[in-house]
Amino acid sequence: MNARETSTHLEPHQPAAKGWDELRSRTFLREIDVTLPKSGTVFSIWKPDDMDRLLDDVQDDPEQNLPYWAEVWPSGVALADEIIAEPGLLAGKSVFEIGSGIGITAIAALRANADLTVADYAPDALTLCRENTRRNANRQPGTIQCNWRAPETELAGLKPFPIVLAADVLYEARDVEPLLGLLDSLVAPDGLLWLAEPGRAAAKRFLALLVERGWIDRSQTHVGPWLDPEDAGTIVTVHRLRRATAPSQVASESSPSS
Repeated sequence: MNARETSTHLEPHQPAAKGWDELRSRTFLREIDVTLPKSGTVFSIWKPDDMDRLLDDVQDDPEQNLPYWAEVWPSGVALADEIIAEPGLLAGKSVFEIGSGIGITAIAALRANADLTVADYAPDALTLCRENTRRNANRQPGTIQCNWRAPETELAGLKPFPIVLAADVLYEARDVEPLLGLLDSLVAPDGLLWLAEPGRAAAKRFLALLVERGWIDRSQTHVGPWLDPEDAGTIVTVHRLRRATAPSQVASESSPSS
């Protein structure tokens, strides 16, 4: 069953996030610093440090959702860096993030004073997102635990957002069509999808289909350095995709001429 919680504005020295003590009692976590390469901003976060156990926990998951959420991916860092660079674009706006992970992008959005709601499949990801945002932004987002790939989720009942954030959510070909369908109801007319991706084939197909539907793509590349040395050489592109027409008209629109 999906679980939804509203956003919270915290007072200084607010106690740990809901579910935090229980998570720490059964999961080995470590505290690390994450530096955003362009701005130099540093986040101090908690992340899981036992991937083998997380893989064991999901081996019987019928959705085959691997615990990608537990890592600090370059795409989330790059998206956070763009938000930190232009916080006024999110300030005071209703913002939604697909796939929060442990909260890197959410921290930046909350520091920018966005009214943020996040969704993730893993309840532990949402707990870590709440705690990491509490520690680094003194705020917590609203949270929704759900599978965004499913045809019917709690997301279907949400009002459209002027800004939707997504970092590295297109891993496989099976992700493309569900995300396209979700955006039909999730992004408001003339709204923006900020999508960060490292060049996977699924993302390339997704972007081509959005442009065919009339979305306007403006992008910027990020080259690191990234937290994990194995990510050296990874180039992340952050796309700001604008939905230029009403939802009922998008499918019939052709790509705008340059």
